[in-house]
Amino acid sequence: MRRDIDSPYAWLRLAIALVISGIGGVGMWSVVVSLPAVQAGFGADRGAATLPYTCVSVGIGLGSLLMGRLLDRVGLIKPLLIGATTLGAGYVLASLSGSIRTYAAIHLFIGMFGSAATFVPIVSDISLWFERRRGIAVALASSGSYVAGVFWPSLIELMIQAHGWRYAHLMIGIICVVTIPPLALLLRGPGPSRAPGAPPPLAPRRRVDLPPRTLQALLAVAGLACCVAMSMPQVHIVAYCGDLGYGAASGARMLSLMLGFGIVSRIASGFLSDRVGGLVTLLIGSVAQMVALLLYLSMDGLAELYVISSLFGLFQGGLVPSYAIIVRENFPAGQTGSRVGLILTMTLLGMGLGGWMSGVIYDWTGSYLAAFANGVAWNVGHLMITLFLLSRSYAPTRQGAPRSAVPLVVGGNGR
Repeated sequence: MRRDIDSPYAWLRLAIALVISGIGGVGMWSVVVSLPAVQAGFGADRGAATLPYTCVSVGIGLGSLLMGRLLDRVGLIKPLLIGATTLGAGYVLASLSGSIRTYAAIHLFIGMFGSAATFVPIVSDISLWFERRRGIAVALASSGSYVAGVFWPSLIELMIQAHGWRYAHLMIGIICVVTIPPLALLLRGPGPSRAPGAPPPLAPRRRVDLPPRTLQALLAVAGLACCVAMSMPQVHIVAYCGDLGYGAASGARMLSLMLGFGIVSRIASGFLSDRVGGLVTLLIGSVAQMVALLLYLSMDGLAELYVISSLFGLFQGGLVPSYAIIVRENFPAGQTGSRVGLILTMTLLGMGLGGWMSGVIYDWTGSYLAAFANGVAWNVGHLMITLFLLSRSYAPTRQGAPRSAVPLVVGGNGR
């Protein structure tokens, strides 16, 4: 099979990569589903019980930067094998941990060298294999964490109910070690090539007229802000449902529903990115996520929470893949792993910071209302940055028309 850009092999590679990412993405969700059981097991308060989620998020964030650079230097296979080994060892050690601090520290290790290795390298690698359908391809590749969110929570909850959270962690480690390495080895081989007679690369939809360092910094801050806001429902929905008397199982189902709709959102955002570019897609996602957070502030019935959680997943799923598209539209291909890694590091630090902040705010106030309001405030900051970037953007032409000659028209095809 030819290994060309936009070829059938590229789509096969994407499918395999998505399965790997779905398995390795367990690091983000095991701590969420296990939170009530782990809190009870260690006798911790809510703030301390969310510390493992903060650690795994920070770990994935720092690891994303490391693994992005490793991808640029040695390719995809070594990061994936490192990830499989780390996930296996990390979850076995987590099942044996004797305190919440030890448990949290192990999850820093799981995130940094485990789940990070099955996320950023995959998203960055797939962005190199597509041009005409890059938006949908990157959106699908970045849906691995949401595939994990659909597959893992209910399975983990069943294992916890049957045998306890320690057994569940042991089984997660075994599953990762058995499945990821053989799938990773299917992706060995040289990088993509351009088929003879293929059309020249398309001009990006929009470029941002800012110095590279300034653009990188603003995208990083935007990634932090959007994910502080995003983390409140994703991290605390299981505990929130328990507090309202609906039970942890309802919260786990709600989380799976949220992340299932997140996959739909990411696919839709990919199609949208192919039409209007990453920056406009990011703006739409920012506005939609803020609407869903405002709904959480006003409704708390069980049926209402199922509907709002579905809407939240549907509204916010396109935010993270938009950053990878913006990077590919504004920076050289050889810098993809490092630059995407840095931005996704900030998004994951935002998830960790937001998850911890929400737990602390809950401990202070005895309610999640202030935590949801905190998420809305961070979302407003993200929206302001996105609007500024859009105001500094322009639509290039294939002939390279001067920036001043091209008006800012949202949705211009730029071809």
